Amino acid sequence: MYRLVAPMLAVASVVAVAAGTVPPTDTAISTVKFTAAERRETMAYWTPERMRAVGASTELGHDAASVRPWRAPAMKTVGRLFLTNEKGQDTYCTATAVRSRNRSTVMTAGHCVQLPASPENHYSNMVFVPGYNEGERPYGVYVVRAIAVPRSWAQDARNDVAAVVVDERPGGESLTDEVGEQAVAFDREPGATVTVFGYPDSQEQRGEHLMYCAGTTSKAPDGTQRVRCPMEGGSSGGPWLAGFDRRTGRGTLVSVNSFGDAPENGTGMDGEVLGGAARQLHERAEGL
Repeated sequence: MYRLVAPMLAVASVVAVAAGTVPPTDTAISTVKFTAAERRETMAYWTPERMRAVGASTELGHDAASVRPWRAPAMKTVGRLFLTNEKGQDTYCTATAVRSRNRSTVMTAGHCVQLPASPENHYSNMVFVPGYNEGERPYGVYVVRAIAVPRSWAQDARNDVAAVVVDERPGGESLTDEVGEQAVAFDREPGATVTVFGYPDSQEQRGEHLMYCAGTTSKAPDGTQRVRCPMEGGSSGGPWLAGFDRRTGRGTLVSVNSFGDAPENGTGMDGEVLGGAARQLHERAEGL
């Protein structure tokens, strides 16, 4: 089994990682906020060329036959989450704009924002690019102002889910006002048919295209859920959408890509069952 964050690519000049851990009002959730200066540096850091370079030199496997390019309609809510890891290396995940009071919350995997079982090692230089496709950024770039993870992930590597909160665009537009939102469901038992999205960093795609597959979820022995939808690294954090309507691009998020078997084995992808920790996470993010 392997985590699905994209391969880490070293870069020569990395913006400072400093950001302060915020004492949470809910002790079950760990939060970090980035300063205004850090966010300005981050926006300057992620040029289109740097984004393309993240997946340009990887040597991963091939896409499984069940994983296909998504073509229409435009999935505005799903995009790439670019970041710098604790080693100062650029990488990315997949993330989704979801329904929230602040209209600025994005759901992804815990390992996309925080080194597991290492409370001080959160990642930096985060931006969300909804609708990313072959270098195009049709709905703009949203810099992350705060991240939130279950404390169980930060301390014990349990509950691999996270939320990031993004700034408004310079004109004052909130994220979901611009791209729409996906509903989120909690405490939903496995057994639903889901459509799974991600930006796999396969030899064919290099993270440049949104890919998808579909299947029925089942309960995994470790308490997570599984769907027969193998994707390469970079698809981490991508949404599992139940009740998905291809015409509108809308569904209900019931999990995110966490880890899976090598795609050539074709056995599937695992994701958390969104329970109490995920509900508290979402509520906390709405207030950041």
